Amino acid sequence: MNFLFYLSLIIFVVTLFLVIKKPRNIGIGYSALFGALLTLIFGISTFGDIITVWDIVWNATFTFISVIIISLILDEAGFFEYIAIKIAIMARGNGTRLFIFIILLGALISAIFANDGTALILTPIVYAVLIRSNFSKNKILPFIMATGFIADTASIPFIVSNLVNLITVGYFNITFLRYTEIMIFPDIVSIVSSTIILFIYYRKDIQKTYGSINIKPESAIKDHTIFIMAFPLIVVLMFFYFISGFLRVPISFIAMPFALFLYIVARINKKIDANYIIKIAPWQIVLFSLGMLIIVFGVSREGLASIYINVLNGINSLGAPYSIIFSGYFFAFNAAIMNNLPSVMINNIAISGLKNQGLLMYSNIIGNDIGPKFTPIGSLATLLWLYTLERKNAIKISFSYYMKTGLILALPVLFLTLFSLYIVSLF
Repeated sequence: MNFLFYLSLIIFVVTLFLVIKKPRNIGIGYSALFGALLTLIFGISTFGDIITVWDIVWNATFTFISVIIISLILDEAGFFEYIAIKIAIMARGNGTRLFIFIILLGALISAIFANDGTALILTPIVYAVLIRSNFSKNKILPFIMATGFIADTASIPFIVSNLVNLITVGYFNITFLRYTEIMIFPDIVSIVSSTIILFIYYRKDIQKTYGSINIKPESAIKDHTIFIMAFPLIVVLMFFYFISGFLRVPISFIAMPFALFLYIVARINKKIDANYIIKIAPWQIVLFSLGMLIIVFGVSREGLASIYINVLNGINSLGAPYSIIFSGYFFAFNAAIMNNLPSVMINNIAISGLKNQGLLMYSNIIGNDIGPKFTPIGSLATLLWLYTLERKNAIKISFSYYMKTGLILALPVLFLTLFSLYIVSLF
């Protein structure tokens, strides 16, 4: 390996450190752009890479932001809180039933509104509902952990369910329908196994009964117009997602008009602060995706991609199902160590260099969706989730507890999900 390889690796590691630690609250996008600028200065990356990278990430990034804006508007309108309260009432004082209901609700929200939507929006709502249902604080932890866990493990079924999915699908030009055909069964397996394993792990800590919730679901609704429109809007949005491949339309061209429409409705109604929603939308993700991928392109060109290609060729030589399972674990631990966004980008570059790609792009997605549960730094959503809990003085979750729990829960879920991908490959 030459000097530029080690230099590019140092820039990559330092950038990741800045992204994770956020010294002086520097935005993750600015840190990534700073790292990208250094690779340009030292000749590791080129200006041509910027054009290539933007061509890869623009559709994924704007789709992701649009989905998050839609979810934030619905959240401000009271849509998710209404459903959470309804679920608490439907469970009829049974803590176990409520635990399962919340996991399934989290899985549904992750599928349609991305894992960040579940981790950042549903978590504080679940906490508030449990407090109103007279749960003791030490009995809330299983529900909070389950919400954060299912946010990632259920973010597999659709392209829009995770930014990892969006980036990979854009890289390999996979249509929404084709992606869903392959990944819907692994997602079901992931949800079912997650629910069972979460229940087994927390069964002794789940509060068996709880008091009646002292709030009506209707009181959560802040904008009745948006609330009434929400369900039919979601149905229409999903329909256009599925036919986007036939229409040959970038999926962001579908998501953005829906987000704009909801924003205009919110502005007209003036029941919620629409401008605040635009302000808190994850715009830093645009800069982060661009900057980090430029860095990844540079470090991959200098030699990292060839290392990964050799590893994947070795795994591929084992044949199915071992190649699918072992590659998935390789991708998962890669994500846990370096964060899933740079991980999935490096893996995509390496996979594209293989003669026999098989289903590696799909095991890459599964590994980078579930692997972040191994460590708190595995995904930006997890870091923001932990920060949100701490900021709201809800529950303090230590890194050691998170890692211990994450490894115990995620390792079997990852295996079952990857094996289900192998089953799909047989048909």
